[in-house]
Amino acid sequence: MSFEKIVRIPVDRVGALIGKAGKVKSQIEKACFVKLEIDSETGEVEIVVDGSVNQIQPFKATELVSAIGRGFSPESAMKLLKEEYVLHVMDLRDFAGKSPQQIERIKGRIIGEGGRARVNMENLTNTNICVYGKTVSIIGEPIQIKLAVSAISSISSGSRHGSVYGKLEANKRKQKMDRMKLWEDRDVA
Repeated sequence: MSFEKIVRIPVDRVGALIGKAGKVKSQIEKACFVKLEIDSETGEVEIVVDGSVNQIQPFKATELVSAIGRGFSPESAMKLLKEEYVLHVMDLRDFAGKSPQQIERIKGRIIGEGGRARVNMENLTNTNICVYGKTVSIIGEPIQIKLAVSAISSISSGSRHGSVYGKLEANKRKQKMDRMKLWEDRDVA
């Protein structure tokens, strides 16, 4: 199977993708069995696979490149190598239209004072959240991403932070109770 994909990332994120002495680039190439050809002038990254490899690996490489392009640190992006982890990107223009002032206002609400709102949402959903440009990106397991998307959507639509955290905390308690119930229901023989 031959695989070729071009992903465009912001030019100012090319350095993060390459890493010091090409460390991040080679780490992605080894982990995903791909070759990355990076054009630092345009931000175009060509992901190439020749031969037979695990069919999911080139797609993981695409997600890794996209995650770093969306502002995640290479360390956070590497979580995508875990099979159950995925990347989800939300476009803030869906909430703010094309108004730069509205986008900045929503970004401020998502990040919060000193980054506290973002950190609270990350802790309550067990995800990584990055606000970059006109997007908010989330790395995590699909169920956790769904919670984070709901929280970010609520905050972007004007909901109070406290009520959003309350819903996330209630959900976290419910998940904990469900896990405890699973243990209690196990047949002990």
